[in-house]
Amino acid sequence: MVRVRYAPSPTGAPHVGNIRTALFNWLFARHHGGSFIVRIEDTDQERLVPGALEAILEGLRWLGLDWDEGPEVGGPYGPYIQSERQGLYRQEAERLVAQGHAYRCYCSPQTLAQMREEQARRQEPPRYDRRCRELSAGERARREAAGERWVVRFQTPLAGQTPFDDLIRGQVVFDNATLDDFVLLKSDGYPTYHLANVVDDHAMRISHVMRADEWLASTPRHVLLYAALGWEPPQFAHLPMILGPDRAKLSKRHGATSILEYRDKGYLPEAMTNFMALLGWSLDDKTELLDREELTRHFSLERIGKTGAIFNLEKLDWMNGVYIRKLPPAELAQRLLPFLERPEQEGGLPEAVARPLDRAYLGRIVPLIQERLKTLAEAPALVDFFFLNLPYEPSLLLGKRLSPEAARAGLERAQVVLKGLVAFEAEALEGVLRPLAETLGLKAGDFFGLLRVAVTGRAVAPPLFQTMAALGRARCRERLEAAIKKLGPA
Repeated sequence: MVRVRYAPSPTGAPHVGNIRTALFNWLFARHHGGSFIVRIEDTDQERLVPGALEAILEGLRWLGLDWDEGPEVGGPYGPYIQSERQGLYRQEAERLVAQGHAYRCYCSPQTLAQMREEQARRQEPPRYDRRCRELSAGERARREAAGERWVVRFQTPLAGQTPFDDLIRGQVVFDNATLDDFVLLKSDGYPTYHLANVVDDHAMRISHVMRADEWLASTPRHVLLYAALGWEPPQFAHLPMILGPDRAKLSKRHGATSILEYRDKGYLPEAMTNFMALLGWSLDDKTELLDREELTRHFSLERIGKTGAIFNLEKLDWMNGVYIRKLPPAELAQRLLPFLERPEQEGGLPEAVARPLDRAYLGRIVPLIQERLKTLAEAPALVDFFFLNLPYEPSLLLGKRLSPEAARAGLERAQVVLKGLVAFEAEALEGVLRPLAETLGLKAGDFFGLLRVAVTGRAVAPPLFQTMAALGRARCRERLEAAIKKLGPA
């Protein structure tokens, strides 16, 4: 049975690289009919950020990455928050000490700092010098009696090698001489990542550990820990890093990195899922659009690359636009509502627009902008004129060739034609306004540009006749009248 876990630390907002790891684990579990587990690694108490846990779970929910075990849903191997599993880690740490695989280290933070300074002066890599590894029983008893604080360190073999098979990279070998005696249990009683994740992965029967490539260097420590504890390790798969366009590790300077920022900027979860799946994995060398079902059906570790994946925001914008255009207009209208109705200072429609919006009216507007949207957050700037009379300079009505007299005559004749039109629909509007341009002796482009500015307040807007039909007879005639007044007296 495939059992994989996503184990974030609630030390900040869930960024794209972190959530990509969750997605790959979820796809792998769903492809094999296995279990996807969420486990919260909150043992680094000093770095916890209020609200981070909620943001992590919200990011998963937004993308539709449901979990079979974990916070909010429970499961047979809980609790799924590490701070609630303290006794288990202490028990295993003490077992390692008793069996000679670990030892108590009494070095103070000041001693360790001085040690690093001396190593730096000697141009040596900073690492613990193992001075507490061979303390006598009497010396340990003396320090315990004096109340000295201690941590538990793993007794790493001083020679030999630690190999392991990585399902993406193949066999990886580390020389034990390059590894330090890493801390297992901190002086506050909390475990380090190394101890807690090994203990929990064993206890929760995790079959595959799929995590970012940056954890590759930690894996020999974990392999040694599994051996010392007498447990069979899971299979490891280290995922390629996500890089910015400059091929540096993806960071804030490359743009928004929190998954919830992308949600708030108007990206669709299905587009974001498709985009992130291609950050390190591919079906072939040409297929770019895959829905969730296709991704689940085809996902395999064999198609994951070894090299870093480039995060291309332009490609995400393109892909999001494709997914927007595939939505039924009614569904798109529903998804646009939160962006249109949110406060103006957050990018929504001006406060003068009454909320809630008229759903039927919005339904007429959405098909006119659907082809132009790359993100949902762009909608308010594209549709504001449907709800408000936008201010504009009278000169905008004239374009490049119209005189004020010709523009006034055109608007007045349009008013008469629109008043008598039986069906105020796009086809009927074109049927009367296109011939009117010829009657007036105006080029169609000039006349339609005049009408466009008059009814929208903009020189560029969606197709004129569909826009007028969506606005309705009353709004169009009211705005034409206002435009005539802008041109001044005849």
